[in-house]
Amino acid sequence: MGKTSKDKRDIYYRLAKEEGWRARSAFKLLQIDDEFKILEGVTKAVDLCAAPGSWSQVLSQRLNTASEGNEGKSKIVAVDLQPMSPIFGVTQLRGDITEVSTANEIISHFDGEKADLVVCDGAPDVTGLHALDEYLQSQLLLAALNITTHVLKDNGSFVAKIFRARHVTLLYAQLKCFFKEVFCAKPKSSRQSSCEAFVVCRGYCPPEGYVPTMKNPLFCDDYDEEVNQLTGPNKVLVPFVACGDLSGFDSDRTYPLDLSELGDAFKGHHYQYRPVVQPPTEPAYKKALELKKTDRLEKEHASKVKETYAKSGSSANNRPADSSAVDERASALVDEDVLEGFASVILG
Repeated sequence: MGKTSKDKRDIYYRLAKEEGWRARSAFKLLQIDDEFKILEGVTKAVDLCAAPGSWSQVLSQRLNTASEGNEGKSKIVAVDLQPMSPIFGVTQLRGDITEVSTANEIISHFDGEKADLVVCDGAPDVTGLHALDEYLQSQLLLAALNITTHVLKDNGSFVAKIFRARHVTLLYAQLKCFFKEVFCAKPKSSRQSSCEAFVVCRGYCPPEGYVPTMKNPLFCDDYDEEVNQLTGPNKVLVPFVACGDLSGFDSDRTYPLDLSELGDAFKGHHYQYRPVVQPPTEPAYKKALELKKTDRLEKEHASKVKETYAKSGSSANNRPADSSAVDERASALVDEDVLEGFASVILG
C-alpha cells in the first residue's frame, strides 16, 4: 500500500487536500449548505467538537465571502477539548460542551448576543459494537443540543451528525420539540455504507416555559418503557433528504489517480500527491509513533522474547503449558515506555 492508495480509494479525501480542507468532512457541510442554505444571513456561528477544523474552515470561507465589505461582521467560535491549529476569522475555545461555563464563554465572544447557527460534526471513537456506538453518538448529539439551547437565538438553525439506528426516532422527537423543521440529510460525500447522516434543524422555538439545562433526557431507568409512552407530537416522521450533486463523485467508488481517464470533463487534470492539510496536533498515538521511530516499539525486545521462549522449553510457535512461563514471555515483549505508548492509543 503506497502513499497514493487512499487518494485512489477516496475521491473526497483527495479533493480535500487539493482544495486545502483539513478533512474530507468539509464537503458534507458544503453539500448540506447547498441544499438547505443554512448559512444565508448568518453572522454568528458556533462549531462544536470542531477539531481538526474543516467545518470551521467552511464557515470562515462562506461567511466571510457572504459578508464581503462588512469586515468583522461575521463571528465564528470553534469549541473542542482538543487543541486545534489557528483558522482565519475563527475564535478557538478549548472547553467541555457539557459545561454551562462553556456556553457562557461562547456568548461572551458574541458580546452577550446568541448565535444564528450551531453545527456539530462530533463523533465518539467507534468501538465496532454498533449498539454501543449508536448510543454514544446519541448522547453526544443530545449534549450538543443541550448547549445549543443555551447559545442559539430564536429561529436559529442547528446541524449535527447522527447515526441512523433502531431508536433514532426518539432523537427526532426530542429535536422536533425545539425546532419547527427537522430533516435527516445524507450528503453525497458521506459513504452510503455508513449509517452516518446529519440532522438539519431550522426555526429554533423551545417549548413555552422551557429553561435551558445540561441534564440528559435519555437518562431514564427503562429506555423502552419511556419510548413506548411517547404519544402525539413526540412521534414524528422526519423527511430523509439526499443532498449534493447526485451526478457527482460517488464516495463509495474507487477512482483512477488521473481523473482525465473519466472523460473530457476532467481533461488536463493531472494527479499530484499532496500531504494532508493539517495533521493531528496531539494524537493519542503520539507516544507509540515516537517509540516506533526509534525501533523501540517491537524490535528492541526480539532477543528477550527468543530467550524467554527457550527458557520455557517451547518453540515460538508453541504455547507452553506453564502459565507462569506465558506471563514471563508476554512481559518480555514490552517495557514500561512501550506499555505507556500502547495505553495512550487504547485509553486516549
